[in-house]
Amino acid sequence: RNKVFLIATQTYYESYHGKVEHLGYPKLVAGCADCHGFHSILPPDNPKSLISDKRLVETCGKCHPGANTNFVQFITHATHTDPEREPVLYGTFILMTGLLVSVFGVFWFHTFLWWRKDFWEKRELRAKGIFFPQHVRSDEAGQIYRRFSFFDIVIHFTMMVTFIGLVLTGLPLKFSHAPWASGLMHFLGGARMAGLIHRICAAITFAYFGTTITYIFYFLFFKKIHGNPNPLQRLFGPDSLCPRWKDVQDIIGMIQWFFNKGPKPQFDRWTYWEKFDFLAVFWGMFAIGLSGLMLWFPEFFTIFLPGWILNIAAIVHSDEALLASGFIFTVHFFNTHFRPSKFPIDTVIFTGRIPKYELVEERTEQYNRLLAEKKLETYRDKYPSALADLFSNVMGFAMLAIGLLCVFLIAWEFLV
Repeated sequence: RNKVFLIATQTYYESYHGKVEHLGYPKLVAGCADCHGFHSILPPDNPKSLISDKRLVETCGKCHPGANTNFVQFITHATHTDPEREPVLYGTFILMTGLLVSVFGVFWFHTFLWWRKDFWEKRELRAKGIFFPQHVRSDEAGQIYRRFSFFDIVIHFTMMVTFIGLVLTGLPLKFSHAPWASGLMHFLGGARMAGLIHRICAAITFAYFGTTITYIFYFLFFKKIHGNPNPLQRLFGPDSLCPRWKDVQDIIGMIQWFFNKGPKPQFDRWTYWEKFDFLAVFWGMFAIGLSGLMLWFPEFFTIFLPGWILNIAAIVHSDEALLASGFIFTVHFFNTHFRPSKFPIDTVIFTGRIPKYELVEERTEQYNRLLAEKKLETYRDKYPSALADLFSNVMGFAMLAIGLLCVFLIAWEFLV
C-alpha cells in the first residue's frame, strides 16, 4: 500500500529491534519512523534524508550516542540468505550452518551407537540376574571416594545456572515468531528484564572463565603434585583435561566396542567426551562470548571495526548459542545422565563423590593408577549428608527439566 519493499519489513523483523517489537515491547527499540522519519521520508541519496550519508551518524546517534562513521556501516536491512546481495553474511551463515549440521550429526550418531550398546549390555546382565557390580566385593562396593573438589563443584554449579539463564533469555529472541516466545518473554519479566538477566549471566560467565584460566595456570606451575612433574608433563598427564594420544585410542576403542569388535576402553580420570565438553567452553567463549560483547557494546567495537562486523557477530552469536544449547541438552545430558548405565541422573558433580564400584568399573585406569601409587585411600570420603543428597537430586532434576523444556521449544519451532 505504501510501496515499501517487502525485504525492508522482512529484514526488520529478523533484526533485534524487530524481534523485540514483535514480542510486544516497541517502546524499547527503534521502529521504522525512528530512522526514516514520519512525514519527511526521503531516499538515501537526498541530503535532507535522515538516512543520507551526511545525516546517518546523527540519526543513529539518537539511540547510540557513540555512533561514528564505522558504526553506520552496520547493514540495517541485511539478509544472510542472499549470496548476491550480501555474500559475506551468506558465507558466514553457510559456515555456521555447516558447523551445526556436522557437530550434531557426528555426536548424535555417537550418542545413538552408545545408547544401543549400553542398553543391550545392561539388559543382558539383568537377564542373567546380575544386578550388582561385578568387579568389586559387595561389602566394598559402596565405599565413597572424592572425585571433584569444592572448587570444581562451585565452578560447574555457576556454569550450569548461568547457562540456563542465558538460554532461557535468549530463546525468545532467537525464535521471536514462535507461538511460545511472547509468553516466555513475559514470564521472564519482559524484554528489559530478560536483557538484564542475560547480561548478568554473561558477566558471571566471563568471571568463572577467567577463574578457570587462573586455576589452569596454578595447576601447571604451582600446584603440588606427586613426583613434581614439569608443566609439560602436567599438561599431558592423567589429571589434565588436555587431549592426549590415549584419547585417540579410547575413541577408536569405543567405536570398536559399539560394533562388538572389542572390549570397552578403560578410562582414566577424564574421558575423551569430558575433555571435549571442557574444551568446547573455550571455543564457545571465543565465538559466543566475543560476538556477544560486540553486540553488547557496539559503539566501542566500532571505534576500530567496521559496522558490518556486527552483522556477522549477530549470526555467529545466534547460531553458536543454538549449537551450545542443543549440544548440552542432548549430547551432554545423555553422556552424564541419560545413558542406560546412568539413567535417570548422576549426582557426582553436585556431591563431588563417587562410589567405589563406579570408580572401578568406569575409571579402571585411574583406580589401578591410584592403587599403584598407594594414593587410593587418600581419596576416601564419607557419604554425602542428607542435605547435600537432597540438594543434588532437586537441583539436578530441576536443571534437567528446564533443559528438556528448552529442547522441546526448539524442536517445536523447527518441526511444527
